[in-house]
Amino acid sequence: MNILIAGATGNTGLRLTRELAKRGHDTVALVRESSDTVGLPKSTTQRLADLTDLDDSVTEGCDVVIFAAGSGGGTSEEMTDKVDRDGAIRLIEIAEKTGVKRFVMLSSVGAGDPPAESDLKHYLEAKHAADERLMASSLEYAILRPVSLTEDGPTGDVLLGDDVDPSATATRGDVAMLLADAAESDDWVGKVTLMQTAD
Repeated sequence: MNILIAGATGNTGLRLTRELAKRGHDTVALVRESSDTVGLPKSTTQRLADLTDLDDSVTEGCDVVIFAAGSGGGTSEEMTDKVDRDGAIRLIEIAEKTGVKRFVMLSSVGAGDPPAESDLKHYLEAKHAADERLMASSLEYAILRPVSLTEDGPTGDVLLGDDVDPSATATRGDVAMLLADAAESDDWVGKVTLMQTAD
């Protein structure tokens, strides 16, 4: 499949792009002019775009879109809205118009019901809005909501669903593997899945 990855040069996105390429998919990385693309697989096509100002053709020719981007923990509320909410929603709307079949969203635990008081309140509200728009779209969707991320590689030992502990952690390696699975398997379609790496 042709798979477009938003956030392909990020800590999770790089792992994801490499995994998809290893599985034989044609990967298309959404990159900005300032993106560090050194770690991307040589087979990956780079598509120049900015999530705050997307062109209507950005998803053309793609079967699946994976949103693994994020504004980052140190950014302003305005930039969080522009990337995590508005950028994601705009990408969903473009995907609907250009024949994309499936949209996989990397969300976050807590996005389903953002807490009234939390340091992550604004971020979770932005993710919630994007998730809701995706679920209301005409696309096949899969939403992955991991707990706090670590920089570790895949363990292959994960816990999914209601038994997930919101205070636990998930490795970026495991998250990347599951996002790749969600792009491939119909088992993920129409579901919002909480996840953590098992203890």
